[in-house]
Amino acid sequence: MAVHRLAPTPDEYAYTFGGREALLSVCPGDLVEVRTEDCFGGRVREPGDLPSAVVPFSELNPVSGPIHVEGAEPGDLLAVHFVSVVPARDRAVSATFPHFGALTGTHETALLHGPLDERVWFYEIDREAWTATYRATASDFELTMPLDPMHGTVGVAPAAGEVRLVVTPASHGGNMDTPEVRAGTTLYLPVNVPGALLSLGDGHARQGEGEVCGTGIESAMETVIAVDLVKGAAPAWPRLEDDDHLMTTGSARPLEDAFRISQKELVGWAATMTGLDRLDAYQLVSQLGLAPAANVVDPNYTMVAKLPKWSLRDAEAYGGVHRRLRALAADYRAR
Repeated sequence: MAVHRLAPTPDEYAYTFGGREALLSVCPGDLVEVRTEDCFGGRVREPGDLPSAVVPFSELNPVSGPIHVEGAEPGDLLAVHFVSVVPARDRAVSATFPHFGALTGTHETALLHGPLDERVWFYEIDREAWTATYRATASDFELTMPLDPMHGTVGVAPAAGEVRLVVTPASHGGNMDTPEVRAGTTLYLPVNVPGALLSLGDGHARQGEGEVCGTGIESAMETVIAVDLVKGAAPAWPRLEDDDHLMTTGSARPLEDAFRISQKELVGWAATMTGLDRLDAYQLVSQLGLAPAANVVDPNYTMVAKLPKWSLRDAEAYGGVHRRLRALAADYRAR
């Protein structure tokens, strides 16, 4: 088992998918210990540090990478298994923005009310207790909640030489902001260029479904991933698998189109896995499926569709790659 380390310096962070040279090259079956910065580049340190004042828009949401995966060619599937996701600091941050979030006006959602206040919340992170502590800014209310670390932004280079800002999720992955991208989950991405060029960042100590205010509990992370390839199996949209569910994603506006993409992808995947025809699979998904919102704030919204794996009987996705990567993760932890 080869284990690599990727800890970019500030000048090495990427702000796009595509258009960047790889910082690291790995082989299928390798693991990578990755250090990622928070979405503000670590610049929001005090209550008076308003993100709009201390972080240039072009430097929001830095990602670590790209990582070149040997042998990855367009049309392949890249499997990224999250072995562990651990907050790197004892404090994390969240914020509201004047024109960003699900419950505020924007230049495209024209409303008569004024913009929301820009406000910052700091969370105390206790990695031993595995908790984050919320404290209200206008009262003495506080609440300790369990950590559920995840990565909001994971993706590969888009096809045809396209360069995408990290904030926009699409078929290459990107800023999907789904809490499902947590330890124990395998993310399946389409390979669009030689080497895939994987990048990740935007760690959240936890985040509710929808990322309603526009930010999670934004945290630098120490993350371990394992990568693998399935030749010729590229999905049209990113997919996920954990021990209990198969999941598909769709990223678009309006929200109902993101929903439709994710559901259509899940129906097709269920049909492939079970041998059912399309309408039979549609019926199965309709009765057993879940549909959590990932984000309703980014330039494209993201929806997730979930199907319990027990409904597929003994079928395994992609020849059991998730199971194999789980075993690889167990070997790593046992070292």
